[in-house]
Amino acid sequence: MRFQLLGPLALADGPDVVVLQPSKPVILLAALLLHANSTVSADYLQRAVWGEDQPATAKAALQTCVLRLRRLFTKHGVTGTSIEAVPGGYRITAGPPTLDLLGFRDQVRRATALAGDPEAELYTLKDALSLWQGSLLANVRSDVLHRDEVPRLSEERLRAVERVCDLLLGLGRCGEALVDLWTATRVYPGHERFHEQLIEALYRTGRQSQALAEYRRVKGFLLDELGVDPSPSLRQLELSILRGEDLGAGGAVRAAVEPAPAPASAPAPGATSRVIQGAAVPLPAAAPGACPVPAVPHFTGREAEAAAMAARLTAPPSPGADGQRPLTVLVSGAPGIGKSALAQHVAHLVRDSFPAGRLLVRMTRADGRPRTADEVAAEVGAALGPARAGERALLVLDDVVDADQVRPLLTPPDLAVVVTSRMGLGGLIATHGGWVHRLTAFTEAESYALLLAALGTERVAAEPRAARQLAALCGHFPAALGILTARLLTRPGLRLGDAVDWLGDDPLARLTLTDSPDHSVSGLFDRALDRLDPRLSEALLRIGAGPPELLGEAIRTDGKQNHPPVPEDVLEQLADAGLLEDGPPGPYRIHDLLRAHLRRTVRIRNRRTEKV
Repeated sequence: MRFQLLGPLALADGPDVVVLQPSKPVILLAALLLHANSTVSADYLQRAVWGEDQPATAKAALQTCVLRLRRLFTKHGVTGTSIEAVPGGYRITAGPPTLDLLGFRDQVRRATALAGDPEAELYTLKDALSLWQGSLLANVRSDVLHRDEVPRLSEERLRAVERVCDLLLGLGRCGEALVDLWTATRVYPGHERFHEQLIEALYRTGRQSQALAEYRRVKGFLLDELGVDPSPSLRQLELSILRGEDLGAGGAVRAAVEPAPAPASAPAPGATSRVIQGAAVPLPAAAPGACPVPAVPHFTGREAEAAAMAARLTAPPSPGADGQRPLTVLVSGAPGIGKSALAQHVAHLVRDSFPAGRLLVRMTRADGRPRTADEVAAEVGAALGPARAGERALLVLDDVVDADQVRPLLTPPDLAVVVTSRMGLGGLIATHGGWVHRLTAFTEAESYALLLAALGTERVAAEPRAARQLAALCGHFPAALGILTARLLTRPGLRLGDAVDWLGDDPLARLTLTDSPDHSVSGLFDRALDRLDPRLSEALLRIGAGPPELLGEAIRTDGKQNHPPVPEDVLEQLADAGLLEDGPPGPYRIHDLLRAHLRRTVRIRNRRTEKV
């Protein structure tokens, strides 16, 4: 039996892997394994499991937690490993064969000893990095561990990746280095060494203009986001490229013969010092680029859709298909309905079926303008590289505007594509086939499950009726629920019952993150209106501010109609754009939050007109 920490906490027995469900014993196990073979103080374990504000019964509860963990070991047949009670705390014993973290560090030490043989060092480091299996401790819900331990572990991995790229450049394998560097620079935009390596690799493979463009992009990011200039080494690299100097393998060779830094030693359990990850600046959600598919925290609901999508993406080829597999799954629906979250969640569910990689590709720019198919194809090709021949890769094309963006990417037989779009993209399905999952608002049960996952069982179970009222005020709309939970998490002392009154006074105004105004329900709908043809946006404003009969939601008993009907083709286009939903009642309906936003928009516009 082997413990896996470098990803979701799991137990592996040969090829069989069991990902443990989130629980307090699982937090305890993670805390012990992170300091395997050392005594971990009871005080630190209590803080890891219950946070800084521990219950009065935490000491006794920890003993109960240890008993539950021992039962978990028995249930899963864990033998040869036990949890020892020692003076001052507890200890678990493990070695490189039984704990992947220790195996990774052991391989890194072996690589350091091979510093005089770059090929052998490279092979050993790649073997070490293969132990990383996804988002660190994704199923371990401990703020203390994610604050104090995850950044340190991530830094160990970044050092190894940086060293691998140094070795590849030193060996003259620049094209191979580009595959890792395109991904690393997009996932860690604040890590300047990765950018320096990427620019050097581009220049040495004959792409001088692309190397300079990358330098300008990085310089702009550092100035705009962090307010700093590029490092002296980056500036010197730009000068060398502008002068047309022959970099050869000089700088990279020097780096390749220097031993990689040893992994950081584990701090004493309970120590107050913190190691901050050197590249913790997140990639903006709407920034273009191909990057590894990120994990989705607190993903709940959509079980049927997720299972169906996973089955279709991993289905064997049909008879007579010559190895071709179904290529396209379309996830469509209103803005904020959860399309991207579902697609990313499914991408993680099917990761074992796509050994060549899983990439998330943003199909629109920050201002909502669509990116060209050629631009996206070049990025995808660079990110996947030529080494994936014969292996399947998965693309998640996020926020597609029209079918023309997608068609050029649907040709390789070893590529599966998940498309998310507000549009129905019926033309794409008609010409290229595939399956469509049209998302609507959550059910009451799904909304409640999301609140449980995000806010914690204790807080929600204490006021279940208020939790359901909050979900109803959000219209069971995923984006609204996400903003609500973010606000409630920043106000842990606010009772859910009081939050019902607070939210009910003005839901649209309250469903906004005050420190990030772009994250608001109103902003989401405004951006959706801005992307519509003006004729359609005016029609939608008229529908939202008008009477229900415009959508056939109610029929006047006197048979009279004071408002001319909205043309059917306009209604169809609005439905296709995800802004109208299928009835009943009537053939179409509009979400209550969107209707409220449209009415407020019309009122504001009318007041401005009156003032003029």
